[in-house]
This record gives sequence, structure tokens and C-alpha cells, in this order.
Amino acid sequence: MSRLKELSVYVDNELNQLTDDDKRISATAHLYGVSLAATILAKKRGLNEELASMAAMLHDLHAYKSGTYDDHAHLGADLARTILEELKLTNSDETDIICSAIYHHDDKLVVDSPMDELLKDADVIDHCFKDSSKPVKEKEQQRYESLCEELGLR
Repeated sequence: MSRLKELSVYVDNELNQLTDDDKRISATAHLYGVSLAATILAKKRGLNEELASMAAMLHDLHAYKSGTYDDHAHLGADLARTILEELKLTNSDETDIICSAIYHHDDKLVVDSPMDELLKDADVIDHCFKDSSKPVKEKEQQRYESLCEELGLR
């Protein structure tokens, strides 16, 4: 089984424990929506597509499991490290890359490493393109505009 498939089985099992159907559906759509966007951006930017997808699948898992977004990026990075080490899916360098991206993904106004930036951008794509009737959040506005330009959507 591929690493992505093994991780998705794990994530699906975690999400299936959510008792609220709407939250489970929303969580699944978001994690896999960000994962798809991350894979596309990684291919376009010449970054590791598999690591990008894995980071995206895990980036908000802590928030969904705990029911709160309080410090979810930092706590989510800790959870991701635990999961990746438990499943033995990545080496230590890969784990560090994934966990850094998750740790920084909520800092939309700060520029970090290329993989960190990719996860932030994939998150913004999912937030902003899923329902275009919603206004773009102020902290995501600049990224959204830059992404539209990068993707030729203007």
C-alpha cells in the first residue's frame, strides 16, 4: 500500500469517529480538498507532491478531533508527528518538513519555507474557491490574489 493510501486510511478512520455527520463531511471535504490543491501546487512549484499531500491531509486533524481551533496549528503539528512516527510512513527529515508546514499553516501573513507556504496557499484555495459567495478573509486576501495571478485566474 502506498504511503498516501496508508495515511488516508488512518485519516478516514479518525474522521469516521466524529459523531456529527455535518462536521465529518465538512472535515473530510476540507482535508481532501486541501490535499488536492497541495498536490497541484507542489507539481507546479517543483516541490514534493507526496509530502505536500500528506501535510494537507493532517493539517487540521487536531482541530476536528478536539473540536477547537485554539492553537490548532501548533498542536496539529505535534499530532502529525505522533501519527507519522506511529505509522512509520516518513523519515525524520520528511516528518520535519510536514510538521513545519502544519505548524505554520495558520500564519497566513508571514512568509516561511516553500512547503510551509504551499500548505498555507492550498488552505486558502480550499477556503476561497469552495464557496465563492463568501467574502475572502482579510488575512487570506493577499494570498488569494497572488494565487489567482499564479494560476492565471484573473
